[in-house]
Amino acid sequence: MDWSRIKTIFILTFLVLDVYLVYQFMNTRDAAQYEIPKEATLEEKLKNDDITYGELPETKKKEQYLSVRTKVFTTEEMAKIKGQSINLGDGTSIEAKLEKQVKLTTKFQPAELSAFMKENIFAGEQYKFWSKNDEDGTITYYQEYDSKTFYYNSNAKLTFFFNKDNEVTSYKQTYLEIIDELSDAEELLPPLRALETLYKKGLIKPKSKITDVKLGYSTLVPLPTSLVVTPTWRIEVNGKENLFVHAFEGRVIPLTDGENKTTE
Repeated sequence: MDWSRIKTIFILTFLVLDVYLVYQFMNTRDAAQYEIPKEATLEEKLKNDDITYGELPETKKKEQYLSVRTKVFTTEEMAKIKGQSINLGDGTSIEAKLEKQVKLTTKFQPAELSAFMKENIFAGEQYKFWSKNDEDGTITYYQEYDSKTFYYNSNAKLTFFFNKDNEVTSYKQTYLEIIDELSDAEELLPPLRALETLYKKGLIKPKSKITDVKLGYSTLVPLPTSLVVTPTWRIEVNGKENLFVHAFEGRVIPLTDGENKTTE
């Protein structure tokens, strides 16, 4: 028996077997790679959950933090306002009773108070309608800066009070003064990324409709005589729920009415 020849045959056989096994392994690995499904895009995920939204706002790509403070009203400023009985208290708010009531329609529209605000309210053109509460008899506005609302800020708020006859009888007002724009301009989180933050945290439920997306401000740091506010995305869901996302950091901000009051 030629052992040398048999040995050579065994070596060649195992060599061919090794090549075959390597070939099979490579094919299996490549097939597995191709079978890995691509992760769905955010738009696809929202569509699959029947979450709809309209055209998202176009804004500047960069924004800044603001330093603001509560305005102290003076008697000289109030002397210019006629037809009202005004109480300034400590000076940081106006409490006024109207000598002549303002009649509202049963289907109130914010435009009904626009002319009155412009002519009879301090910086009235800077306030934007927020809500009407028939149970409390109140109509709430919040101050704006550069077309951005100070969300739920009790120091930038205008509240009208109306009676059972649908007549505005009085109001209370606070106002924020802008001290400075802080730091260099920073990259703004796109509105779609803000939606993604809320979606990933389960705050936007399936079959929801995003009814409005706006950029405004919320309080970041309260200081002894002022506060720092940060750009904030407001996402309105189903026309009634407001969710807020820090427009620089992308984190959810749990705002509610009555927060963001400056230390006085």
